[in-house]
Amino acid sequence: MSRRYDVLIAGGGHAGAQAALLLRQRGFAGTIAIVGDEIDPPYERPPLSKDYLAGDKSFDRILIRPVPFWSDRDIDLRLGCRITAVDADQRTVTLQDGNVIGYGTLIWATGGAARRLTCAGHDLKGVHAVRNRADVDRMVAELPGVTRVAVIGGGYIGLEAAAVLTKFGKQVVLLETQDRVLARVAGEALSRFYEAEHRARGVGIRLSTTVACIDGRDGAASAVRLASGETLPCDMVIAGIGIVPAIDPLVAAGAAADNGVIVDAHCRTSLPGVYAIGDCAAHPNPYADGATIRLESVQNANDQATVVARDITGAPAPYDAVPWFWSNQYDLKLQTVGLSAGFDRAILRGDPATRSFSVAYLRDGRIVAFDCVNAVKDYVQGRALVQGRATVDLDRLADPAVPLKMLAADPTDG
Repeated sequence: MSRRYDVLIAGGGHAGAQAALLLRQRGFAGTIAIVGDEIDPPYERPPLSKDYLAGDKSFDRILIRPVPFWSDRDIDLRLGCRITAVDADQRTVTLQDGNVIGYGTLIWATGGAARRLTCAGHDLKGVHAVRNRADVDRMVAELPGVTRVAVIGGGYIGLEAAAVLTKFGKQVVLLETQDRVLARVAGEALSRFYEAEHRARGVGIRLSTTVACIDGRDGAASAVRLASGETLPCDMVIAGIGIVPAIDPLVAAGAAADNGVIVDAHCRTSLPGVYAIGDCAAHPNPYADGATIRLESVQNANDQATVVARDITGAPAPYDAVPWFWSNQYDLKLQTVGLSAGFDRAILRGDPATRSFSVAYLRDGRIVAFDCVNAVKDYVQGRALVQGRATVDLDRLADPAVPLKMLAADPTDG
């Protein structure tokens, strides 16, 4: 065994970095190491499909902390290392190079790998995902020779990439299997708004569309062939079709899992001394009526890191954080608070034509989420309504002239 750490953190993204940082802030004096399979120190992931892809932020500006920060706080960074096996009984992990590291506590914060296309041509040059710095650097290196781009997937990653590439002057077509973009995370009003915004800037939006394969020429992508038989010429393909949780070593070690490592309210897995946090952790969420879900967000990564740091340092508190998300596309800032999944009513606040509006989502008469487009006040004030599962007068809710903070004290709030 090459080394033993009191706390070993698998994964150098937001969740793992924040866990290490918070442990030190809370006075933890034991040894800590972050094992990351990338060669880069911990950095922010959301800018990859936004500011970093656009060239508006250099890599140094998306680092979570300056490089000397980690050594100054006695946090070892073991980069370019992949954990291939976990022995929960012996409390050891095995790295890809065969080295074995011992631990007292293991925090699994590996996130996930970009879900890759499986159709013929998925491995051609010019076919990309957006998950890490290396993915984006490869895209940027190819862009000077690219005129036409096919984006597969109408979620946030696909839409953000389409927005950036359109600003670069590329001809972009976005392909989505469902009948609207953002179908998994938002209501129809928001979907149609973003479809119109992208189309107005020249993005071709193709809905209810299935990709059959990627055609190639000289080893590089040259077209996307649809199930209908239609062929769309392109020089680059970007697949934004979700992630696969990176949990295989934990599952092989016996951890309970179902679309992620299953954890309790304190982020403990079924393995002794092992926590899981961030994108890979399936947790009971109070804002999903206690259902076990995964959240792919910086908020979730940071808040679960807080839960684990508190648990390790003897001040346990269950996970009870309000989910929030954001997306920047063109000059539009979307901010979401709460979880709209399962909503049975959506109330539009304001006129989308003004490009500043909100959508309130209700379930069983109670507010569960807001999507706010260029509407920061609604986002900030709506948080209390989501947190309190408020019931409010729907006419007042639909009136953008009525501040949401007034509804928080509404006499109909039950």
